[in-house]
Amino acid sequence: MSGEVQGVGESTGGAGARGADEATHQIGDRSAPEAKGGRSAQLKHTGLRPGWTTGACATAATTAAYTALLTGEFPDPVTITLPKGQTPAFALAAEELTDAYAMAGIVKDAGDDPDVTHGALVRVTVRRLPVGAGVVFRAGPGVGTITRPGLPLPVGEPAVNPVPRRMMRDHVTEVAARHGGSGDVEITVSVDHGEEIARSTWNPRLGILGGLSILGTTGIVVPYSCSAWIDSIRRGVDVARAAGRTHVAGCTGSTSEKAVVAEYGLPEDALLDMGDFAGAVLKYVRRHPVDRLTVCGGFAKLSKLAAGHLDLHSARSQVDKGFLAELARRGGADEALAAEVAESNTGLAALQLCTAAGVPLGDLVATAARDEALAVLRGAPVAVDVICIDRAGTVVGRSAVAAGRGPAT
Repeated sequence: MSGEVQGVGESTGGAGARGADEATHQIGDRSAPEAKGGRSAQLKHTGLRPGWTTGACATAATTAAYTALLTGEFPDPVTITLPKGQTPAFALAAEELTDAYAMAGIVKDAGDDPDVTHGALVRVTVRRLPVGAGVVFRAGPGVGTITRPGLPLPVGEPAVNPVPRRMMRDHVTEVAARHGGSGDVEITVSVDHGEEIARSTWNPRLGILGGLSILGTTGIVVPYSCSAWIDSIRRGVDVARAAGRTHVAGCTGSTSEKAVVAEYGLPEDALLDMGDFAGAVLKYVRRHPVDRLTVCGGFAKLSKLAAGHLDLHSARSQVDKGFLAELARRGGADEALAAEVAESNTGLAALQLCTAAGVPLGDLVATAARDEALAVLRGAPVAVDVICIDRAGTVVGRSAVAAGRGPAT
């Protein structure tokens, strides 16, 4: 399961960072009781060390810089609160304070994930704005700008994704309340050598130009290891079966996990963090059946499963816009719309085109993904349904529940 994939993925940001529910800044501490199942237990089972997203680093740098601007002193280390309540502390690697602005920098630690941004210096410069101006984001050197539609931010905006923006705004509000500021600031995020690093990502192809995206839905990078994560998936299935769970869910990340819990109220030990490894879940459940499997993930990622890909990582499979165009035709799209879908920038852009035209592309993708899952299950006694979500976690497509036919092998 990959940590931060620039420009793509489920996380509310052109990329997705996956979060570990119980990971904290005391990540190596095993003294706390281990969950019996679910995503937290999977992470512990891998033995891999999680890290921090660029969004978490930028939030910490923002907090330190704004505190210095108001008080004259940089907190070091600086502590922030992540979306799931963890409170990691970050050491400052750079700081600068003038009458006009404050800058703080933090080196990103991706843990054991082979993340291209590991070791990158994330800098944030904070300047005061007039009262009532709010929080304004700018792209500094090494941070990209959105130039094409189909991403979760408008064209022209800096590639600082929605959840990191919310985290930074929340911490600005907290610092302002604590130290008597108005909370009206300009936040400029930069990444040293970010433009060079971005050449190794999908950002240029997606129209994110000039550098990296600032990403993360949980603030935590869950490390990627094929063998370790697949083994953890198997353990998750075993734990669910041992607990008598008859309905389990394979989720591609934290946002889809929230969606499926809201939909079905499943307990933690019925949740499988499959990440990009849809095939690993399906093949193991084929040999170790449960009554029902729900697969839940981002629309673009599950369109890959619908097209027959079992490894959903961006390095090994891509969204096939031609395939989406053909599904759109089946759903009633005319040739003009199908052509637009085939030429769209992203899966999200294709979905938006079809939604505007009343073509249920989300449901069509979910149904095709369910049928592909049933084909991999080869008649195992497992009923399957698929839920597609957008980056905000809203359900944009679903299939009916169906079971395969024929003998399991």
